[in-house]
Amino acid sequence: MQDHAIRLGVIGTGLAVERLHWPALQRLKHEYTITAFANHSRPKAEHFANYAGVSMDDYAEDYRDLLGRSDLDAVLISLPIPMNYPVTKAALEAGKHVICEKPAGIDDAEGRKFIELIETFQDLIVLITENSFYQDTARLARSLIDKGALGRLHLASWRTVSQLVPKAGEFSSTPWRHDPGYEGGPHLDAGVHHTAIIRLLCGDVSHVSGVTQDANTTHGGPSDLSLNLKFVSGAVGNYTAGYPELAVPKEPNDLRLYGTEGVMSFGYRQLTVSRPEEPDAVYRTGQVDGGHFNAFVNFFEAIRLGEPVVGTVAQTFRNMQIVLDGLESARRGVVRAIDPYPSELSATALPLWSPVRSDPLFDNPDYVTVEHG
Repeated sequence: MQDHAIRLGVIGTGLAVERLHWPALQRLKHEYTITAFANHSRPKAEHFANYAGVSMDDYAEDYRDLLGRSDLDAVLISLPIPMNYPVTKAALEAGKHVICEKPAGIDDAEGRKFIELIETFQDLIVLITENSFYQDTARLARSLIDKGALGRLHLASWRTVSQLVPKAGEFSSTPWRHDPGYEGGPHLDAGVHHTAIIRLLCGDVSHVSGVTQDANTTHGGPSDLSLNLKFVSGAVGNYTAGYPELAVPKEPNDLRLYGTEGVMSFGYRQLTVSRPEEPDAVYRTGQVDGGHFNAFVNFFEAIRLGEPVVGTVAQTFRNMQIVLDGLESARRGVVRAIDPYPSELSATALPLWSPVRSDPLFDNPDYVTVEHG
C-alpha cells in the first residue's frame, strides 16, 4: 500500500458494490485500500471478502463497530435509501470522509437535513455517487454544448420506458425496492440519474408540472411519471419515465436536445450531433462503468489534493427536487416552482468535472471516436 492511499471502509456489500463500486476500486489500487467492511448479512460479507480478496478478520456485522476503528480515513456507504442520511451522520461524527450512494435523503425534508448536516462538518469530504455527473458521454456532450455545437438550447425531450419486475440477481430483485419506504418509488431511485443528466446538459429547472399513472403491482410508487419543464435559461422540455410490469419492445430512449444551430441525440453509449448542411457527427467514448470510476477519482482528489467535489449533497438534492416537485404537482394539479435552496438556480447548474491529471477531459486522446456520415 502506498502512503497516499485512502484507507476505505465499506458499509453495505450488496449488489451495488459488486456491480458498480468494486470494479471501479479495482482500477484504483494505488488510491484506495479496503481496510474494513460491514454488512448485517454474514453470507453477503463472505461473498464480498471472496471476490475482493479481503479477510473476514476485518468484517463487522454492525457498521457502528466499523466506524469505531482508527485505521480508516473514509467510508463507502451503499445501503437502502432510507439509511443514507443516518449512516452518513454517524460516519461524519466518527471523523470519516464519506462517499455515499444517491439520493441525498428519502424526501425533501431529509434532503434539507442532509445539507445542514454537511455544513457542520466542513473539514470532511462528502460525495454522493451520482455517477451521471461523471459519465463520460454526458461530460463530452456538455463540452460540445459549451463550445456552441447546438447554439441556443430551446427544447429538451426525453422518454425512457422499460419493464421493471423482480428478476433474480438484478437490482429489481432487491426487497427494499418493492416496498421502498421513500417517496416516488423507482423515480426517486432511478429518475434522479435522468434529472442529473438533464441538469448537467440543460441547467437548472425553474418550474415543473407533472402527471402520474400506475401500471405495476410489483413495486411501490407510480410506475409512470411525465413532467413538463421550464429551465432557468428559458428553454422548455418534457421528461417521461415509465416502469411498467408489462414487457415493452426495445425502442430508442435517447435524450433529444434542440438548439438554434444543431440537434443532439444523447445516449449513454454514444451521442449524435446534427447540424444543417453538415454530415452527422457520432461520438463514442470508451467508458464501461457509467461514471463510478470518475466519482472515486473525484473523491480521492478532493481528499488528497483539495479539489472541489461535483457530486455534492446540494447538487444531488437538486436532482431530487425535480422528481419530488413533479410528484407533488401531480397530486395537487398545479405547476411547482423549484425552491432555490440552498443556493440560487443557475442556467449552468453544474461545473463540468475533469480529473486533475487530464487535459481537458480525457487522459487518452484516442478515448473518443468520431464518425461522420
